[in-house]
Amino acid sequence: MQEENNPSTSDAANPAPASSSSVNSKPVADNAVAWERETLERLVMAQLTEQRHARRWRIGFRMFWTLLFLAGLWYSFHHGKTANNATHPAAHTALVEIKGEIDSDTNANAEWIIDSMRQAFEDDGAKAVVLLINSPGGSPVQAGMINDEIKRLKNLHQKPVYVVVEETCASAAYYIAAGADKIFVDKASIVGSIGVLMDGFGFTGLMDKVGVERRLMTAGENKGFLDPFSNPTKTQKVHAQNLLDQIHQQFIAVVREGRGDRLKETPEIFSGLFWSGQQAIELGLADGYGTLDSVARDVVKAEDIVDYTRQDNVAERLAKRFGAAMGEAMVKSSLHLLPHIR
Repeated sequence: MQEENNPSTSDAANPAPASSSSVNSKPVADNAVAWERETLERLVMAQLTEQRHARRWRIGFRMFWTLLFLAGLWYSFHHGKTANNATHPAAHTALVEIKGEIDSDTNANAEWIIDSMRQAFEDDGAKAVVLLINSPGGSPVQAGMINDEIKRLKNLHQKPVYVVVEETCASAAYYIAAGADKIFVDKASIVGSIGVLMDGFGFTGLMDKVGVERRLMTAGENKGFLDPFSNPTKTQKVHAQNLLDQIHQQFIAVVREGRGDRLKETPEIFSGLFWSGQQAIELGLADGYGTLDSVARDVVKAEDIVDYTRQDNVAERLAKRFGAAMGEAMVKSSLHLLPHIR
């Protein structure tokens, strides 16, 4: 009976089992840490895999565009800058277009036009060369170079050169046309403008009104000649006029040589005026009406037309853009090197 009433002895002999939460807490914590570590490793590996894939795509795209660029260069340079490498009819009319402003920085520049004409003349199947002109004029230097080459190539290859005028053949464009054997126009074409100009703007009056002072320093008393913010002297005006008159006389001599007895000179014909195609025929500035097709069919007697005009190809456009980008980058870098004062 005493043993039954002694709880302490029973508890000491039979200790209570440990709590299940305290027994299992350590494995649960270990599992949580392992799960977090595994998840983190998976995320890192996924990130690395994605970066590798992105890097491969970037390399692939760069290689693609590089190959495309090289293919464009190869195509441009191996397929020629004109149609001269194509298979041409045995007898055809060679076409060279002169369109837009005649200038060294445009497609209607002396280098390209002369290159096109040379290839046209050198093709044995070309019975004649037709210059299709639609231009308001431009540089007398570029026009003079083309006119001289027309005369040289005609004598060298003994082939005729004809000009077909579309809307306009004025100033430097007519300088070129004067070297042809015959000039054909539409009755409404604009022809002539045999003159020379030098234009610009003067802002001296405006500067006086707004209180702006021009500070120009030169070495040489005429170095600032034609500066729009300074008044030209009387001597400078005379010099400029003599220069224009000399170039004008060169233009007149070319027209007289090219048109010969067909030209009906009047006091206005070399004044810089321009005329319709109908008036140009009456004055001897043109020979008759005609289009490219009609001249090829009725004058050259070779209806097939082959275009030898050199075009701005892919490689040249890319080179121009690359050159412009490089120039801009060089300017920006040079500006960063300059001292700044604030």
